[in-house]
Amino acid sequence: MPLTRFTLRQFEAFAAVADLRSFSAASAQMGLSSSAVSQLIAELETTLGFRLFDRSTRRVDLSSAGRDFLGSARSVLRHAQMAESAASDVRNRASGVVRVGAPLVLASAVLPGAIRAFCADRPNVVVRIRDTAVDDLVDRIAGGDLDLAVGPDRSGIGQVEAMPAFDSPWVLWCSPGHPLAARKSLVWTDLRDVRLVAAGRDHERSVAQMHLNAPEGTRIRAVDVVDNISTALGIAAQGLAATLAPAYVGVVALPLGLVMRRVRAPEAIRQVCVYRSTVRASPPAAEAFHEFLLGWLKDWHRASKARPTAK
Repeated sequence: MPLTRFTLRQFEAFAAVADLRSFSAASAQMGLSSSAVSQLIAELETTLGFRLFDRSTRRVDLSSAGRDFLGSARSVLRHAQMAESAASDVRNRASGVVRVGAPLVLASAVLPGAIRAFCADRPNVVVRIRDTAVDDLVDRIAGGDLDLAVGPDRSGIGQVEAMPAFDSPWVLWCSPGHPLAARKSLVWTDLRDVRLVAAGRDHERSVAQMHLNAPEGTRIRAVDVVDNISTALGIAAQGLAATLAPAYVGVVALPLGLVMRRVRAPEAIRQVCVYRSTVRASPPAAEAFHEFLLGWLKDWHRASKARPTAK
C-alpha cells in the first residue's frame, strides 16, 4: 500500500488511545475533539485493513492486530521525532561538520580554544582542523576542500571572501642572549648583518616585499628557509639565528624562552583573516562557526596583547 496514505497524525492518535485507553483522554492530550480522534483512527483502520481497538461502552482495548502493530507505529513516530530534532539542529545551526584550515601556529595553539568554546554551546557540531600551508589556504577554500580557513591576508583572491580578524606586527624573535635582545626596539637597518631563518616561502616573500624599494644596504635576506615556524623558533631559541614572524606566534615562541622585539621605520603589519567561499553556500554549522570565530579571534588577540611578554 502507498506510504502516502498514512499520516503521522493517525499514528499519534493510535498511540495516544493505546496509552490512555480512552478516546476522550487522547483527544484532550492531542488538543482535538473526540470525533476528530475517532476519524483519524477510522481512517487508519481503513488503510490497514484491520481493527485496532475493541470498543465497548465502558472501555477501549487494543485488538490482537492492534497490539501487533503498535510497536511499528511507535517506531515510525520515534524516527519522525528524531528527524524533526535533526532538522531543528540544522535549522538552528546546532549540528553538522565544519572543516577549517589554518597554518601551524593557528591550527595548533589558537583554533582548539575557539572550538572548545564554540562546542560548549553546540555539542553536536564537529569542527575538524586541517593543517594547511599558508599558500594553500585560499585554493582549498575555492576548491571546496574547506568550509573556512584562518590565516594571513592574501591579495588578489577570487571567489573567496576575507574577513579581517586582527592585525599583528612583524617582529623579531630571538633568544635572550642574542645581541639584539638588549635593544628595546629595532629598525630594519639593525638586521642587515643578522643571521635570520625564514619560516616557509611565505615569510621569505613577505620580508622581501617589505623592502622591495629599500636601498641595497638595508635589504634583509634570510640565510636559511625552513618549512615550519616551529622549526624557525626552535633554531632561534638555541641562539643559532633569529627569525621574523608576526607577533601572534608568541603563543608558541614565549614558552620557548624567546623574546620579541618590534621592528619599526617602517613597522610592517600582518592581517589575519577568516576566509570562506563566495560561490558556494556554507552549511549552517559553518556559518555559525564563522560568526563565532571572528569575534573569538578578536577577543583572543586582545587578551594575548594584555598578557606579560618576555623582556
